[in-house]
Amino acid sequence: MKTIISIVTIISLLVLSACKKSFIELSPISTVSTDALYKTDKDFKDAVVGIYGIYQNQYQNMWLFGDMRGDDSWDELVKGTAAAMDNFTINNDDGVIRSTWLNYYNIINRANTLIAKIAVADPAVVKDKDLYIAEAKFLRALAYLDLVRIYGDVPMVTTLLSIEESYKSGREKVAKIYSEVIIKDLLFAETKLPVKYSGSEVGRATKGAAMSLLGKVYLTTKDFVKAEAKLKEVTTMGYGLLPKYIDLFDYTKDEHHSEYIFDIEYEQGLGEGNCFTTNFSPKDPPTAAFYGVTGGQNGNNNPPKTLFALFPAGDLRKDITAADGFTDNTGVFRPLIPTSNDVQTYTKKYMVRLLAVCDSRANWKVIRYADVLLMYAEALNENSKTVEALVFLNQIRKRAGLPAHTNLTPSDTREKIYLERRLELSFEGHRWFDLLRTERALSVMAPFGMKSYMTVFPLPLSQVQLINNKTIFPQNPGYD
Repeated sequence: MKTIISIVTIISLLVLSACKKSFIELSPISTVSTDALYKTDKDFKDAVVGIYGIYQNQYQNMWLFGDMRGDDSWDELVKGTAAAMDNFTINNDDGVIRSTWLNYYNIINRANTLIAKIAVADPAVVKDKDLYIAEAKFLRALAYLDLVRIYGDVPMVTTLLSIEESYKSGREKVAKIYSEVIIKDLLFAETKLPVKYSGSEVGRATKGAAMSLLGKVYLTTKDFVKAEAKLKEVTTMGYGLLPKYIDLFDYTKDEHHSEYIFDIEYEQGLGEGNCFTTNFSPKDPPTAAFYGVTGGQNGNNNPPKTLFALFPAGDLRKDITAADGFTDNTGVFRPLIPTSNDVQTYTKKYMVRLLAVCDSRANWKVIRYADVLLMYAEALNENSKTVEALVFLNQIRKRAGLPAHTNLTPSDTREKIYLERRLELSFEGHRWFDLLRTERALSVMAPFGMKSYMTVFPLPLSQVQLINNKTIFPQNPGYD
């Protein structure tokens, strides 16, 4: 899958060069280009893989939204966009705010184009029509899920638009986007996607990925009954926790294991690497030498000491999640060297041997089985099934080397699940969105500078100015 993405990226760039741009990047590819490119089964397969390629670019910055915005990460040395995310001073003209918008609408445009073109394709030639439509809808659903969690109300577009039409596409309510696009797309995807792939196809969206994401959507919209039912199905599909938590982040091993459900895929040496290792490694020569990280270290995404303190004694997740040094091959602990221009903490979750700057092979875990188990426990508890919820919560704790929780009230269980998600999933892009989903963002983050309107980010200033119509495309409150 990673190799396929590399090849298709080149094709995609050629296609994009034929596009005109509208305010939400929704103009269709020119008729000549699409007629030439969408003919064979392979053409449509390549088009789908091209959509995955945009996610590679977009998810390079997901840590800024999911981690840096929350309380499990901070910007220790004040560095540009990361600091603005951390202290709630991000503005409507920030480059990441704009690129994120454009990336997601590029994904949506490509998905819409494929769905429209494949509808009239000859089924005798394009034999995997349903599969490609299902993948496109899964990827579109994920794009819209991220968009509404980041920006709130956004244009809801599911067909090809002319430039003139795109200028008239105003913001749609979040609830409608959930019901009319995200949920419908995932319901379709789960019926048509395969349970698993093999060989070079591993890494594509599966039935389990669609069902897991749908369970998260139901949990987010507080439909706990449907969330419980959907996540229960996922627990019967053969997934399982890895015996050792640390193996999730051992990149000498296959990342497509029993706990894997859906990743954004990266690979070294093919022009398909990411900046996670470069960005999150401290500028500490002994640490860089120990892990083999060359090409530079940026020292971003730092765990605060408050996160260190949350881990109970004996928690096997602590060392790789929040570190202030490393244990060398002789068993000696080597703390980070104190300097005035470097950070004193880092996460080891993306530490991989690196031969060049921003060429890490570490995948971004969009959803893994531990996330499913914790969401399932949460849904069960909200449905007054606390005893059963503890069974699944305790599966996570057992692997972490911690004792089981017993005899808890529903309220206590809720708080224990929230805490377990922090300990299990820190630096995987979940914390901020968990705070939003559970309506705790303001109470938790107000001491860090959050105001009540900051549950969403600003819309890109360039898009607001271009459409220039506050009736259909107003800026989010507080960001004018």
